[in-house]
Amino acid sequence: MTAAEAIGRPQRARGVGRLKAKARDGRTRLDTFYQEGCAKIRLPETFDAGMEAVLINTSGGLTGGDVVDWSFEAGEGTRLTLTTQACEKIYKASNGTATVSTGITVGAGARADWLPQETILFDNASLTRSLDVDLHRDAEFLAVEAVLFGRKAMGETMMAGLFRDRWRIRREGRLVHAEEAHFGRSVADLAAQPAVLSGCSAFATIVYCGPQADALLAPVRVLLGDAMAGASHWQDKLVARVSAVDGFALRKILIPVISHLRNGASLPKVWTL
Repeated sequence: MTAAEAIGRPQRARGVGRLKAKARDGRTRLDTFYQEGCAKIRLPETFDAGMEAVLINTSGGLTGGDVVDWSFEAGEGTRLTLTTQACEKIYKASNGTATVSTGITVGAGARADWLPQETILFDNASLTRSLDVDLHRDAEFLAVEAVLFGRKAMGETMMAGLFRDRWRIRREGRLVHAEEAHFGRSVADLAAQPAVLSGCSAFATIVYCGPQADALLAPVRVLLGDAMAGASHWQDKLVARVSAVDGFALRKILIPVISHLRNGASLPKVWTL
């Protein structure tokens, strides 16, 4: 590439973040830590035996061509909570798609909670993201991903664009959960369909993998109440899907459900800042 070509190319965000936790003296401690580019990780003080990691995208949002890669490992016997400093904003893409990849490994007797705040997609945004999880046979895992098609309170909506979301969760190498979401072109028309979101602009997927899945199901259904939501259980997996008219209504539903799935523990403090 010539200097002139480099100058003419739009600036793109690049970020890589890696963290590995280990157990020592009855607490979860830091073992490996790496951050590069726009991907930053902060570890606020906790008052229990677990570790909380707050992920930050210092570019302030993502657009076409941006790439962020996260990788985490909860070592044997650890408790690791992963969240984000704020909602991730996906802006209009003039070219290409933003790509976010997350890999999580949960070791023997360990638990990891993947609790990012909402992803907000603006009109003509383009995002492709993936979540790949590998669990030990007795590990626990909780994942919550919430998506907003614009911010209703600001008069925003996502009429068109691209959103692709790929999940793969494996236990001891065996696939236990797989899903693909794809909203393309006329996003608003697709979301308006009764079998999709029935006109809602906010939705979330909740997956818990662990020995308490059966016992947790009935209380989760009670907490969901008459919301546009549903929950099911199969073997050691609980899956709930929630849709709402906007992000505020979605949070009101999610917060008590997430707390219940965390054995009564509150959400990370950044969710309320």
